[in-house]
Amino acid sequence: MPPTQQKDPSYNPPVMNPHRTTWLDPVTRKRFLRFREMRRSWCSLWLLVALCAISLFSELLCNDRPLYVRFQGRSFFPIMRNYPEDAFTGSGKQTRPDYKKLRRSPLFAGKRGNFMIFPPIPYGPNEIIDPGDIQLPDVVLLRLIPELRVGRLNVAPDLTIVRAESAASFFGKERDIAVRGLSLADYWVLPDALRAAVKLRLRNRAAPRFATICRGRLVPEPVEFRLSAFRPRRRRPTSVRIVLREVPSNRLEPVKIAFDPGGIPRGHRALSRWRQLSHDVRNTLAQHVEERFSTLVEDRRVSIGGRVWRAVFDREEVRYPFRPVIGHWFGIDSAGRDVLARVLYGLRTSLTFGLLLVACSMGIGVFFGAIQGYFGGLLDITCQRLIEIWAALPFLYVMILLGSVYGRSFLLLIVCYGLFNWIGISYYVRAEFLRLRHLPFVEAARCLGLPARKIIFRHILPNALVPVITFFPFSLVGAIGSLAALDYLGFGLPPPTASWGELLQQAQQFRWAWWLILYPSLALFVVMLLGVFIGEGVRNAYDPRRYSRME
Repeated sequence: MPPTQQKDPSYNPPVMNPHRTTWLDPVTRKRFLRFREMRRSWCSLWLLVALCAISLFSELLCNDRPLYVRFQGRSFFPIMRNYPEDAFTGSGKQTRPDYKKLRRSPLFAGKRGNFMIFPPIPYGPNEIIDPGDIQLPDVVLLRLIPELRVGRLNVAPDLTIVRAESAASFFGKERDIAVRGLSLADYWVLPDALRAAVKLRLRNRAAPRFATICRGRLVPEPVEFRLSAFRPRRRRPTSVRIVLREVPSNRLEPVKIAFDPGGIPRGHRALSRWRQLSHDVRNTLAQHVEERFSTLVEDRRVSIGGRVWRAVFDREEVRYPFRPVIGHWFGIDSAGRDVLARVLYGLRTSLTFGLLLVACSMGIGVFFGAIQGYFGGLLDITCQRLIEIWAALPFLYVMILLGSVYGRSFLLLIVCYGLFNWIGISYYVRAEFLRLRHLPFVEAARCLGLPARKIIFRHILPNALVPVITFFPFSLVGAIGSLAALDYLGFGLPPPTASWGELLQQAQQFRWAWWLILYPSLALFVVMLLGVFIGEGVRNAYDPRRYSRME
């Protein structure tokens, strides 16, 4: 061995750390470490990856088909393969079996060796829930609603009552005839505004609608005095009509009493309220409560303490959309489908659509931006003018037209949206290529005789991917939001595809169904927020300035 090739005994080779990311170049490693330092962005990335992984295995978590079936010593996996009904019943039918109905049949219910294992959420995104399978408390709610008293009377210029209709109870009288001739000021504290409104009408002058609340001198409950709008007449009126309306108070709050089967009130508070009623009233109401357990009962009016109360007999029945209950934690939509299943499968639909759309649009945008930026000149100007014309086309009108011709589909939505979504990223890639094409490493590649395609995609493009990487999370968020908006407007995915926008569209029709608004909106908000946090971290990682401040 020559002396120059002999090993130096004093030479110690450096020890390599096996855990170090040696496969990354120093600049990329520095950016990655910057991204990891932002805990919010780093945690958001892993959380979004976890949500994406959960959505990919939605069939294992939420499905109306069992994961495993053991029948007559044989094993079946319906989650992976479709079996005909004949395989279990021997009926000769080749259609898909109803596994839940089959589990309740004597083939499985009466034999120990035959069983099924369903996912944790045994409902599919398109399964119509049978109302009989929803467990509801067997309770009848009795609501006693006081009917507010309303009376009318006419008063003379000296506020003497000349006519009364249903107003005797406001004065502590039994009949309206006993009210005539009484002075309104002797029984009520009348404000000056009310007196002025009465005088204005007696003078035959125009007056707007007037309402005020007056306190009684003998009756403690407040009463609303209301005068309708007045227009001048040919003859001056001799009296003014005043409408008396009872004001709701704490003493007149509705009473709610829940009953179990058999007419037994639920709870000590309900029992004490029930015992406060008279014996005759309780017998009448108890009879109607027992009838309500088997059939509908119309509202009744009962007299309690000299006042008329309206008795309403409510029993909760399943009507879609239905509120969250045990087994359906996110509620049921208007078609009878489990909202939790729709939200979970909608997550996969949104992420799949967003990733495919961003990949397609960025691929097209990078290609056209690279061609324009590298060659420049007349080709660049011509492409820019064509892109501006293409960007001026109304996307929504094009989507409606193609949807009406070819029908709504996932592929059509990807193609249509991808044809318009690439324009923004092409501007950034074009600017990067215009900046990099005159640098020394590009000139050296040209001098070596490398073709243009190699210079573009192997030398310039890796150095021009900064805007592509930084805009990727924000483009993903925009794509998910766009899909939800199109589904909400009715131009998105075809039914019965699970989608968040479709649930929000139902929420617009049934505004009282809060679960149709809360859970899809919350899922959309969380996914878009995670994407924004990731994009913020990527943008800061690629920012050449470590810290910035205003001076």
